[in-house]
Amino acid sequence: MKQPPVPSYYRATATPYEAYAPLQGRTEAAIAIIGGGYAGLQTALGLAERGVRDVVLLEREQIGFGASGRNGGFVFAGYSLGEQDLLDQRGALQAKAMFGLTSAAVERIRQQVARYAIPCELVDKGVIWANRFRDPSVLRRRQSLLAEHYAAYWDWIPQEELREKIRSERYYDGLYERDALHLHPLNFAIGLAAAASGQGVRIHENSDVWRLRREGRRWCISAPQGEVLADQVVLACGGYLAGLQPRIDRAILPIATYVMVTEPLHDRLNECLQTQAAVYDTRFAFDYYRGLPDTRLLWGGRISIRNRSPRAVQHVLMHDLLRVFPQLKGVKIDYAWSGLMSYATHQMPQIGGSGDGLWWAQAFGGHGLAPTCAAGGLLAAALADGDDGWKAFAPYGLAHTHRPAGYVAAQASYWWQQGKDWFKTRLEG
Repeated sequence: MKQPPVPSYYRATATPYEAYAPLQGRTEAAIAIIGGGYAGLQTALGLAERGVRDVVLLEREQIGFGASGRNGGFVFAGYSLGEQDLLDQRGALQAKAMFGLTSAAVERIRQQVARYAIPCELVDKGVIWANRFRDPSVLRRRQSLLAEHYAAYWDWIPQEELREKIRSERYYDGLYERDALHLHPLNFAIGLAAAASGQGVRIHENSDVWRLRREGRRWCISAPQGEVLADQVVLACGGYLAGLQPRIDRAILPIATYVMVTEPLHDRLNECLQTQAAVYDTRFAFDYYRGLPDTRLLWGGRISIRNRSPRAVQHVLMHDLLRVFPQLKGVKIDYAWSGLMSYATHQMPQIGGSGDGLWWAQAFGGHGLAPTCAAGGLLAAALADGDDGWKAFAPYGLAHTHRPAGYVAAQASYWWQQGKDWFKTRLEG
């Protein structure tokens, strides 16, 4: 089986499975999906569950190769766009409905793991949003906003209790989101693929689609050793651009994220965490982390236009980890990696169709497990039943990112927000 170039704890601990054969020869399908990450897999599984099994899914590398198999494993409601901005842009009713899609997706993921017996180390113990600043107003505002407009109720964690759960002096108060979970993201993707394949979806790995064109009333998809003739096509390639439809590729910025995993810490993990909840903080450039079942600590953070080497990722993230948990000085890092995710300038998923059988789902912006599940459900309903629920995302269309200038703007914005976080910290002493 072909191995990805970046070492990953998830790949090292992936559920063994028999590789899906590359596409060979010419075949036909009602629906072809390009991309074997969450968006593609959830669409395929959603179609199969609706009785549409004449589906082919093509993946350039392996199932879960991209961000779907390399992320932090957090599963919670919402989008990269903040709840206040969503409310301001869409109004109370539509904002609540769109947020509700992701809340329902969290529950659907729970059900998928149970229904298909996916061995993905699901930990249903919530997520903590820990305040890196003394001022509690940011917590109070979000807590109130979520309760009033989204019927989402997060619990207040006072400083004393928070520091019992997270043994760090970097945090003050916090909020606890009970209806959230975390899991092994690659094994979840592998499980989704198995569930879809078991219901008749034809999956092909190592099938690099190099051309997509119209052939009469259908779409012709060309890979190195085969072709698929399909009535409808879904592009779900994320940050790994397929180069098939320029206007779809131009609508996202492939942004790099960084993750590392420590050696097994045994009792040292208890010196840092007395909670099974996953954690992230209130800064724009936030850290996120969680304990793993084998007593390792998974740590992620930073975004960049640069896809760095494992050594560089470790160097950057170790500095961040030790600022929060100085008691882990000297700990060994066993895995470090970076990978690309898809990001849109409006910070919302791009879910849509062109009216001629071409569909897309991308730009989940680092908040992906619940939104990708929601997107897959919306596209499956559209393709199988003609449902138009996906049109809620029409205002967040294929806005041009103007690469390479867009990269410069994105990096400058990130540095600006980092600077604001630093300045606020300095003001608080």
